[in-house]
Amino acid sequence: MATSGEHHPAFEEYCECIFELQEDAVEVIQARIVERLNVSRPAVSEMIRRLENEQLITVDHNTIKLTTTGESLAQQVVRRHRLAERFLTDVLNLSWAEAHHEAGKWEHVMSMNVEIAMDKLLGSPTTCPHGNPIPGSPYEAPDSRRLVDLSIGEAFTVSRIPEALEFTPGLLDFLEGASLLPGRSGTVTASSPDGTMTVEVDGSHVGVGAFASARILVTA
Repeated sequence: MATSGEHHPAFEEYCECIFELQEDAVEVIQARIVERLNVSRPAVSEMIRRLENEQLITVDHNTIKLTTTGESLAQQVVRRHRLAERFLTDVLNLSWAEAHHEAGKWEHVMSMNVEIAMDKLLGSPTTCPHGNPIPGSPYEAPDSRRLVDLSIGEAFTVSRIPEALEFTPGLLDFLEGASLLPGRSGTVTASSPDGTMTVEVDGSHVGVGAFASARILVTA
């Protein structure tokens, strides 16, 4: 696995993005990277060329995949990001949104010694605060379903808030405020054909839009 400082932060950012899109079962093409990173298409095209030259990715019929080296780099960055998020929320009591923003800085500068110490301090967690697996941990995926696939009256426990929702402005604050957190339980009280749902969590009724309900993972 690459050590801190071996790659430019921009390379790390792109490899992380590709890893997370693959993690969410999204076919990785340049348009998806443009959307996720909110950068121009020419900038993405240039970076893809550089990543290919560095042998961090391969491109086949417009589909982008990490090489073994790129995968190792991405896992390192994602691991440090998710450990940092866990530290910032569990120890420093930052909000989900603020922790996500700060962890985006920490992931590029954290040394191996700090990573090891942080993991030990936190008790070797297997997920970030949103339920996404920490690479290198003994994570075991639960038998999850999408919230949108549940029926009215069906009870559930939130298991995971995928990365796509972390990049939607305001959504992390909304989910945290609505107690739609991993480990919290609720019941579906209404649903509509477009995927919009209403759920009851901690005695409060919460409306969940179609984009979120199609991505929030729960155990039922």
